[in-house]
Amino acid sequence: MQETLLGLSVGHLLPFTMSDSNSTDFTNPSTFILLGIPGLEAAHIWISIPFCTMYIIAILGNFTILFIVKREPSLHEPMYYFLCMLAITDLVLSTSTLPKTLSIFWFNSREINFSACLTQLYFILSFSTMESGILVAMAFDRYVAICDPLRHSTTLTNPMVANIGLVVVLRGAILVLPYPFLARRLPYCRTNIIPHTYCEHIAVVKLACADISISSYYTLSVEFLVIGMDVLFIAMSYTQILRAIFSLPTKDARLKTFGTCGSHLCVILAFYIPHLFSALAQRFGQNVALHFHVLMANMYLLVPPMLNPIIYGVRAQQIRDRLLQLFTHKGT
Repeated sequence: MQETLLGLSVGHLLPFTMSDSNSTDFTNPSTFILLGIPGLEAAHIWISIPFCTMYIIAILGNFTILFIVKREPSLHEPMYYFLCMLAITDLVLSTSTLPKTLSIFWFNSREINFSACLTQLYFILSFSTMESGILVAMAFDRYVAICDPLRHSTTLTNPMVANIGLVVVLRGAILVLPYPFLARRLPYCRTNIIPHTYCEHIAVVKLACADISISSYYTLSVEFLVIGMDVLFIAMSYTQILRAIFSLPTKDARLKTFGTCGSHLCVILAFYIPHLFSALAQRFGQNVALHFHVLMANMYLLVPPMLNPIIYGVRAQQIRDRLLQLFTHKGT
């Protein structure tokens, strides 16, 4: 009889069955087994090429943003401080998953320690929450800069930016803290096989042979408080921003003003659209292939860190100019 996992028949997907793994009763397994992308094992090497490319772009791009902002005193202002926070968050998010994913693809290194798995789970969720908060802070910065420009320098002072950053970090760290503790207390007496490339929260807790309703309710509550409220605040900010833009007298003035927040809008879309697709695939995609779920979950953690520095490098003139000056100076 084929075993089922997450409501799916996976006997034809797994290279080994539960009898080959730790099928005896255990409360906390010493290790989990990450399968990578179930059903696409033969293509792991080929899939690793775009994954590795996106990771390299994310690393180089975000470090470049940090280097340019640190190097140029003219960029020491709230918008670019928040951009640096975003770059650091993206670096942690991508690095928390990609090295292990690539080790699965390249070296078939599928084991991950139980505590390391919960740590990875915590870093992914907490820094995703922080990134959402940073996008709200950036929307607030654009709101003040466009709707009340005379008070921008007095409202968003360096201490205020630091306090906003601290609140964003604490919110992400504290709200996500119950996730690994709730997962740790669950008994895992079915299997220790995770059909994923990393320790994604839903994939982990669904392995438990106990009621996971507390984890599910807490997850929904946090998603509503974080994603729901953050999207609401961003929408409210941009409603006021668009009103201010359309009230400007000339078309050139409207385009120029809208251009100052174009980069941020692109970053918002790059973060929330993959998250939306991943969440919908988890909640309502029971008939969707398992490998599609896993690929979407990876895109959610790969695409924003790769695109964010590209978007700001292309659209933010100050960063683009400093980058060109840097390469021109090196070439002379």
